[in-house]
Amino acid sequence: MIRAELVVRNLREVVTLREGPRPRVGDAMRELSIVDRGAVAVDRGRVAWVGAERALRSAVRLRAGGGVHDGAGGVLLPGWVDAHTHVLFAGNRAFELPLKVAGVSYAEIAARGGGLYATVRATRSATDAELLDSAARRVRAMRASGTTALEVKSGYALDHAGELRLLRLIPRLARRTGLPLVPTYLGAHAVAPEFRGRPDAYVDAVVRRTLPAVSRAGLARFCDVFCEPGFFTVRQSERILRAAARLGLGLKVHADEFVLSGGARLAARLGAQSADHLLAAAPDDRERLAAAGVTAVLLPVTAFALGGARRAPAREMVDAGVPVALGSDCSPNSWVESMPVVLAQAVHGGRMTPAEAITAATVNAAHASGLEGAGTVAVGRSADFAVYPVGSATEIGYRFDVRPTAVYRQGKSVSSA
Repeated sequence: MIRAELVVRNLREVVTLREGPRPRVGDAMRELSIVDRGAVAVDRGRVAWVGAERALRSAVRLRAGGGVHDGAGGVLLPGWVDAHTHVLFAGNRAFELPLKVAGVSYAEIAARGGGLYATVRATRSATDAELLDSAARRVRAMRASGTTALEVKSGYALDHAGELRLLRLIPRLARRTGLPLVPTYLGAHAVAPEFRGRPDAYVDAVVRRTLPAVSRAGLARFCDVFCEPGFFTVRQSERILRAAARLGLGLKVHADEFVLSGGARLAARLGAQSADHLLAAAPDDRERLAAAGVTAVLLPVTAFALGGARRAPAREMVDAGVPVALGSDCSPNSWVESMPVVLAQAVHGGRMTPAEAITAATVNAAHASGLEGAGTVAVGRSADFAVYPVGSATEIGYRFDVRPTAVYRQGKSVSSA
């Protein structure tokens, strides 16, 4: 008889994603391993039992003082893993909307000193307490929407001390919010204002000074670079990423967001953990990513926020055999805190099936973030899941911004924002 501190019952479906490869590609992305009329038992923060509710009484005994959560006929899913965020920043950029509506591009806004550089100025001037307070509010809102783990990038300081400060704040943010946060160094988000017109000198500073300091202090799991005209060339990006790899950091690339920059091809050549954005990636780049096993982290809300006719190429990536993950890209440029909204955009705009989108936001996003144990409901795994007031998992992605009725992290309720 299995002992449990928590039982979740009266569920229409339990979506487990407990079988299959990590990451999943092609047809495997539609296999959710659903238990109909299921139940879940939790003990000491981990899943102790998953099965049909009719077998619950004979399999599980509740510990003294344990609790039962009535799922009210809803659907239990693994907690979302948000594979791409810039959640640690100060200020906002609502003032840019009239420029965007008038057709001014992201790159042009940045070239005028706005956009990303406006956020850099606000972030540099903010105190640690201000940055932690604002980021914690965003992460708690994400948590209330069902996210139980996320990647967090630096990149809004663009100087040595400031980038190290942001990375040191990430563990404090994780303790404050109770979620695992994966730190990524993104000092190459843009050329620092102090190095304007001297991008190679800035790359020198990143490679020779900041990356070694990040590695020595163990401040980041990954290194990312914005490979795009007006930001960093393929040559500059490769130099940074190869230096990061020598220091033991995993690799990520902001690739082909606005034009065909060569970023996806670089990610494939270097065997990066992920290539992100990819709005302008070419068909042969999809083949390269698939052959190299590089996960495409798609950010469908960002495509929407940028305007125009582009959409996240989710259908094309899945059909090409590329592992696909999803992220919110929560940032001042595309401020979204709800992964269900991201899934809906992936389905309606990116033409994924709901099952593919769920896989992309759980096990595949966990793989892209280096969190191989996350994104599944399976015995022995951390009890990170949410219950949604829907009749079927297929309604996730069909409906926009479905709010969970309960969110659990390590078997403890964390539903409130």
